[in-house]
Amino acid sequence: MNLSFSVTQNELLEILLNIAPIRPVFIWGAPGIGKSALVEKFAGQVGLPCVSLLGSQLAPEDIIGIPQIKGETSEFLPPKMIARKEPYVLFLDELNACSQEVQKAFYSLIHERRIGEYHLPRGSVVIGAGNRSNDGAIVKTMSSALVNRMFHVQLTANPEQWLQWAYENHLHPWVTDYIGQRPDHLFSEPPKTEEPYSTPRSWHLLSDALKEYGAGEVKLSENLLRVLAYGCISANHAGMFLAYTKQLGNTHLLADILAGRAKWPSKPEERDVLYFVAQSFRARLIHDLPQNKQKMSKEVQNLTHRAKALMKDLSLINNEIAQMVVSADDGDILPEWFMVEIVRDLPRLATVQTGH
Repeated sequence: MNLSFSVTQNELLEILLNIAPIRPVFIWGAPGIGKSALVEKFAGQVGLPCVSLLGSQLAPEDIIGIPQIKGETSEFLPPKMIARKEPYVLFLDELNACSQEVQKAFYSLIHERRIGEYHLPRGSVVIGAGNRSNDGAIVKTMSSALVNRMFHVQLTANPEQWLQWAYENHLHPWVTDYIGQRPDHLFSEPPKTEEPYSTPRSWHLLSDALKEYGAGEVKLSENLLRVLAYGCISANHAGMFLAYTKQLGNTHLLADILAGRAKWPSKPEERDVLYFVAQSFRARLIHDLPQNKQKMSKEVQNLTHRAKALMKDLSLINNEIAQMVVSADDGDILPEWFMVEIVRDLPRLATVQTGH
């Protein structure tokens, strides 16, 4: 399922606080985007324990229990994990990865909050979650009856909100600083092939790996850093992350270049650093330049003038990287008025694909 609208982490928490206590909520989103962590955070905010069940590993009897003979009749005894006396948050993760038989076992639990004769304690909350069919994960078609019993919402990754969480949870400073400079690298769509890709979860994984190796306190070899980065995140982002680590001696290099205190790295052995800083420069322009030239503040006007001068300097050092800055290969397009001025002032960049 792909919904027309998506919500951020903070918006999802607000929805859970208001809707989940009265209606079951189903969270859609790509693997690693943070669905499980947000449900656990919600449970902590409302003061309830969180019990997680992984749909892809359940059998029907794990939900409805097993029958026990009592006199001349029998009754089903629900599992101890579910049959609790105090209210709790029941999180049905990978719900749409269940078999049809397991989905049927969830009907009454989701709709009536009961299993056989056992009813969830008053105040309990039921939340489901699952991946989308285009995510390349284990996904089965959910029956219309089950879909119709829940409120549906789709989660998207928000770099600013994720960074706030990352600071609060003390993720490795290399990771938080890098995402602060390249927020567009927090998440990448799952690839068609079996390879690592970037998600909030995989950046967290890289942070844990860097901490275990003491990165920052001890100097790691370039080869080891390469193994750690390429083992956690997408290849393109891993290469850029390695370039970032090479310029850690001057973590404010882009700011210094914009302010005129430093120049573009121009030595042959600094090419990867130049590529990283140029990519960060592109991301800064996409974020700061308005689509309408008439709506520029004085600060943005200064950035525009400085950017055009820097583009000229960059094209003299490496025209290919300069073309990358103004290209539209990743789907993001610089404002048309800025592109017109760049092509006018730098004809050698006129062959760049602008997306128009």
